[in-house]
Amino acid sequence: MNSPQYIAAEVLSALRERRPLVLCLTNNVVQNITANMLLATGGVPVMLNHSGEINDLLHSCANGMLVNVGTLSEQQAQIMHAAVNDARSAGVPWVLDPVAVGLLRYRTDVCRELLQTPPTMIRGNASEIIALAGAEGALCRGVESMAESAAAVNAAQALARRTGATVLVTGETDYATDGTTTYACRNGAELMTRVTGVGCAMGALATACLAAAPTPLQAAVATAAILGLAGERAAAKSPFPGTFAAHLLDELALLTPDDIAKYTRIDSEPSQD
Repeated sequence: MNSPQYIAAEVLSALRERRPLVLCLTNNVVQNITANMLLATGGVPVMLNHSGEINDLLHSCANGMLVNVGTLSEQQAQIMHAAVNDARSAGVPWVLDPVAVGLLRYRTDVCRELLQTPPTMIRGNASEIIALAGAEGALCRGVESMAESAAAVNAAQALARRTGATVLVTGETDYATDGTTTYACRNGAELMTRVTGVGCAMGALATACLAAAPTPLQAAVATAAILGLAGERAAAKSPFPGTFAAHLLDELALLTPDDIAKYTRIDSEPSQD
């Protein structure tokens, strides 16, 4: 069986070849970095907020859709509900990024309602995943998790089994699980948490990887590997957030499948009950 590193390398190669079109229903703080990170990696971003246009794109040329609730409004929630139903009818995979779920009641309720049309993948920090799963221990400060990613593995596995979605928990170590198999992805850099939008843009990258990977679990592992290794390399070139952000885009563009195969640190984790 091929190693997860090799599979992640193949996903990056396929992403670059296919250039998937990713429909991003995302928050207005992160649209620029989301688009730029997708473009640097090889995807094609589209940002829309009109239900009719979203339906048209999903039924014509979209390869995946991101739903990010970072700056959620009532109107946007209605658009998102319609969009996930349109994605299901069109057979388009979609990713839920439950920003600050557990901290604020309205977005928590909306995300739990969105789970009724199950996403293909859920990407969130430890506190968001724990809260979305309905488990104890969801500690957060604003959009930042105060829980370690390892503390969310049990909740992530349970959430994956309940919804059928692959779950990607992000933190110092990223964990990807489909409820049965779990991988720990250990690349990354602390500076990634000091640039607004890197985590949210990771959801868009995960959507692009879904369009290029044989399975959602392989897409989640590839997402963590690609962004983690690029973050490490960017941090080695700049110790400060402003220049780090520019180097991160450069490293995403420079990253090769061989780099992923050789330098990513991915381990299989035992299942938890």
